[in-house]
Amino acid sequence: MTHSIPSDIAQLLDEEAARINSPAFIADDPVQFPRRFADQRDIEIAALLSATIAWGNRKMICRNADRILSLMDGEPFKYTMEEGYEDLPDNMNLHRTFFARNLKHYLRGLRKIYSRYPSLDAFAEANKVGDSEMPAWELVKNMIAEFDSANDGRGDSRCLPRNLDQTALKRINMALRWMVRDDGIVDMGIWKSIPKSKLYIPMDVHVGNTARNLGLLTRKANDRKSVEQLTSSLRTLRPDDPVWYDYALFGIGAQI
Repeated sequence: MTHSIPSDIAQLLDEEAARINSPAFIADDPVQFPRRFADQRDIEIAALLSATIAWGNRKMICRNADRILSLMDGEPFKYTMEEGYEDLPDNMNLHRTFFARNLKHYLRGLRKIYSRYPSLDAFAEANKVGDSEMPAWELVKNMIAEFDSANDGRGDSRCLPRNLDQTALKRINMALRWMVRDDGIVDMGIWKSIPKSKLYIPMDVHVGNTARNLGLLTRKANDRKSVEQLTSSLRTLRPDDPVWYDYALFGIGAQI
């Protein structure tokens, strides 16, 4: 169900998005980590891993993302392809309930993909992810198949959510915002397989509550259907770039 957005709320969203979407945002956000790199594959790996641990305190997230990249000697793609992660003790804690065993699962899967494709973007293009109405969920479905295959058929929900019919897929949607949006301010725009018009809002508790307070969302759950409803409403304002308003929801939420 798409909601009509009142003009005063639309103006607030536009003003806040323009205010937050600035270079100053980068230093305290996990987006800083993929932005360290020039090679597309390094960017992709850093984006996915930084987004994967993006729950909890932002300072802790950034500290632990920096630590993970340090374990990789600042060369994520090389580390992945040379299987450096296999030397890590399984029970090494990397972020809250994310351990080295989870990182190993993730990187084995990425190694399998990179062994056959020049980039994760090329993998997405080959699997026609951008043709889907909900590319993030289609991408994860394809990634899960590769990850499970690379790990002797075992799954790991710490790496990628398995309940694709329900999950809001917040972390992958955030990583895709970084890699697909191309305004050159915060987001990097290195992917061509998915149009930014088909991106979805990265929804967590904070974004969901802000959207409800603004009358943009009626559903109580922070799930896939709510992501669809909220993004559909925001597309009425910017059909070509709805997740630009992710910045607005972040900024307004910080003030509520």
